[in-house]
Amino acid sequence: MLRLRLSTEPEWLDLGHGVRLFVEPLTTAVMLAARSDPAILAATQVAEGEDTPSNDDLARIVAKAVARIVVHDWEGVGDAEGKPLSVTPDGIDALLELWPIFEAFQTTYIAGALILDAEKNA
Repeated sequence: MLRLRLSTEPEWLDLGHGVRLFVEPLTTAVMLAARSDPAILAATQVAEGEDTPSNDDLARIVAKAVARIVVHDWEGVGDAEGKPLSVTPDGIDALLELWPIFEAFQTTYIAGALILDAEKNA
């Protein structure tokens, strides 16, 4: 059974390691906006003779593009001295370069949309 989430309000997403993100729901509008991200466009428009990005590279690029759209706040993210950092696009990218955080974001946030997409194609 497909369970619809009718709320459009942002909510906290726990990624472990003391990190929480305040994110808006993953919607079609978000995914379409992410497709227009320059990094995604560059990765998908490979010139003849160039190597195509791996699936892992594309997953990382898409996750960052989506996160830059949906993350409005965070907790548990600080600088080298432990001072809390404000959310910025560069900060989001740096956060998602940490493997455990990237993996948690992929499995708890993005995977739900991908599972639905896979089910409709089965």
